[in-house]
Amino acid sequence: MAEGGGWQPPRPCEAYRAEWELCSSAGHFLRHYYVHGERPACEQWRRDLDSCREWEERRSAEAQSLRESEQARVRAARKHGLVWAPRQSPPADWHLPLPQDNDR
Repeated sequence: MAEGGGWQPPRPCEAYRAEWELCSSAGHFLRHYYVHGERPACEQWRRDLDSCREWEERRSAEAQSLRESEQARVRAARKHGLVWAPRQSPPADWHLPLPQDNDR
């Protein structure tokens, strides 16, 4: 994305509002607290929403902090690799009955 006037937020502001509302919902709070044992951090979604609205209203240079936020989000998503290694071909014995089927 180009600097200055050519820059645009990568998502519409409605997307940031929806993410913030989901993050701050009671259901999300309960699930996140159950899994992680702490409150979900929704402040970044709120800051991103405010920056997006600031950009839409004033084209403010300060609102471009949204760019760094999105880049950090992409880096965090890339940090976690695939859980399973993709196969190139099926196992040689894929057509044989499973071990529990041999008992019958």
